[in-house]
Amino acid sequence: MEYVKLGRTGLDVSPIVLGCMSYGIPERGNHTWVIEETHSRSFIKKALDLGINFFDTANIYSDGTSEEILGRALKDFAKRDEVVIATKVGNPVHTGPNGRGLSRKAIMTEIDKSLKRLNTDYVDLYQIHRWDSTTPIEVTMEALHDVVKAGKARYIGASSMYAWQFQRANHVAQINGWTRFVSMQNYLNLLYREEEREMLSLCQADGVAVIPWSPLARGRLTRKWNEISERSQKDFLFKTLSSAMEESDKKVVEIVGEIATEHNVPPAQIALAWVMQKSAVTAPIIGVTKLHHLDDAVKALAINLTPEEVARLEAPYVPHPVLVI
Repeated sequence: MEYVKLGRTGLDVSPIVLGCMSYGIPERGNHTWVIEETHSRSFIKKALDLGINFFDTANIYSDGTSEEILGRALKDFAKRDEVVIATKVGNPVHTGPNGRGLSRKAIMTEIDKSLKRLNTDYVDLYQIHRWDSTTPIEVTMEALHDVVKAGKARYIGASSMYAWQFQRANHVAQINGWTRFVSMQNYLNLLYREEEREMLSLCQADGVAVIPWSPLARGRLTRKWNEISERSQKDFLFKTLSSAMEESDKKVVEIVGEIATEHNVPPAQIALAWVMQKSAVTAPIIGVTKLHHLDDAVKALAINLTPEEVARLEAPYVPHPVLVI
C-alpha cells in the first residue's frame, strides 16, 4: 500500500477509506441491513492487513454502535498512532431539543460521546455531517476550533454542501484565526458528477483533501442495471440517490460492464478506478459487506484507465439535479 497525504496536513493515509456505516446493530438506527459485530470485525481486520489505515464512521450510524464496534476492533487489531479515525457530528441523534445540528452545545456534547464509544482520547478527523442552516457558521467553526485546541480532534472536515458554503466556512475560520476544514467528504461517482462543477476545483486549489462517499453509487455500478440487492431494498437513501436520468445512467452502467469485461475484472474495480484517477480525489470511502469487496478496492488502485476509456465512461452522462443530502 502506497500512502498519500491528506491534503496539506502532512498526515499519511491509505488511498482507500473503509466506511463503517455497514457495521452496527441492525435493531438500532435506520440501517437494518448492517452487519453485526462478530462478523464486522473480520472486515476491519482484513482492511488493516491490506494496509488500509483510514476508517470513517459517524455518531448517528446505527445509533452509535458503529463507533463502538470500530473502537473495539481497532483497540484489538491496531496501534492507535498508525490508524486514522474519522467520525462525524450534526445529524439527529435523538428527537428532543438539541438532538441535532452544529451548535456549540451539540458539538461539545457529541465529541465526548464519540470519543467514549470509539475508546480513544482523540479522533484524527472530526467532520460536520452536512451544513446546519439554523446555526451561524461562526458558532460552529469556533466550537470546532476549540475541540481541536482541547486535543480531542487533530483536524476538522466537512461533508456534502454547496461550494460557496464550504468556502464561507473556511473564510470565517481564516479571518478569526480558527482551525480550517482540511477535507471534503462529498458524493461523487460515475452516476453523479455534479461535484465537478465547482467543489473539486475549489478543493484542489486550496489543497483540501477529497474523500468521496458512495463511489459505487450504492452498488448500482457493481452489477447489471436490473439486479437488486438487500441494501437497495432496505437502504432509505437508495431511492433518494437514484436519478431521474435513468436512461443515461443505465448506459453508464453498461459501459462500466463492457470495460470491466475487457480488463477481465469486476465492474466495481472499473468504477473505483475512475474515481481514483481524478486528480482532486485523495481517497474514496468504500462500504463493504463482503470480504472480496476489499480485494476489489485494493486491486482498483492498480488499474490505469486510458484517456479513451475515461472518455467512454463519461460520454453518456447527463447533468443531474444538484443533491445536498
